[in-house]
Amino acid sequence: MTSLSNSFSADVEPQTFAASPGQGEVSDFFALLKPRVMVLVIFTALVGMVVSHVHVQPVVATISLLMIAVGAGASGCLNMWWDADIDAVMTRTAKRPIPDGRIQPGEALAFGLVLSAGSVMILGLAANWLAAGLLAFTIVFYAVIYSMWLKRATPQNIVIGGAAGALPPIIGQAAVSGTVGIESIVLFLIIFIWTPPHFWALALIKAGEYAKAGIPMMPNVAGPVSTRRQILGYSLLLFPIGLAPVALGFGGLLYGITGLLGGLGMIAFSVHVMRNREGEAEKRAALGMFGFSILYLFLLFSALLAEHGLGLFRGVLA
Repeated sequence: MTSLSNSFSADVEPQTFAASPGQGEVSDFFALLKPRVMVLVIFTALVGMVVSHVHVQPVVATISLLMIAVGAGASGCLNMWWDADIDAVMTRTAKRPIPDGRIQPGEALAFGLVLSAGSVMILGLAANWLAAGLLAFTIVFYAVIYSMWLKRATPQNIVIGGAAGALPPIIGQAAVSGTVGIESIVLFLIIFIWTPPHFWALALIKAGEYAKAGIPMMPNVAGPVSTRRQILGYSLLLFPIGLAPVALGFGGLLYGITGLLGGLGMIAFSVHVMRNREGEAEKRAALGMFGFSILYLFLLFSALLAEHGLGLFRGVLA
């Protein structure tokens, strides 16, 4: 896989970024944190907290959520620092602060490191050191193992690297309870299995850009046909895992209905991607899969939040 990555990367020319120190505005530094990802992290970590059913002071919960979000933002910042060369050659990332010349790489690196250390330290002091350790592991996993190694080395980058994005519910539960329970582990598995079909759907229509940037995404390495099969395979696997909270007793009627319909929807969209393989039909099918997968995860976690956070949970037979 290393030689494969090198053959891809050979086409990527070194990039220079001409920003002068201090040129970046507050909004540019905020963009380094990948705010849309931070919103998802806050949301899934909050669900990890509420399914724990542990009494916690609102101030502690708020600080914990904020530090989990800052840690996720720090990971995104370090990722943008390391990936500035490939971001510069991809249309959807070329206007990010570093390749666009608004922030120097060194500024982004310092910003990411300070936020990483600060978020871990404050989470440890405000909540507990188990949660802080998990947050530190998540930052290192995303910034080092995924960004610096897996992303450019193997088409399984999204599969393995998806663990970083799946950890917030576990960190959230650890922050309020001091332990890691079956509830957050199941939530981790749902996000982990959801990640490949979600990203590979987009990769099918962005394969040319990933190839240009030197990233061995699945469609570039295994081909689009194999990628479509794997999208369907992961969606089939996601269906029973998505319903596991009902079987384990912490998902109620609302969640069960959402998981059932959403899981069937993921499978249906995957089949649609399988059948549409050319031109605009392929693009529409892939974008439809990508968009629905976001809706699926949002509704699934919203159902748990409604049942537990709003007091609607009455057990499996509710």
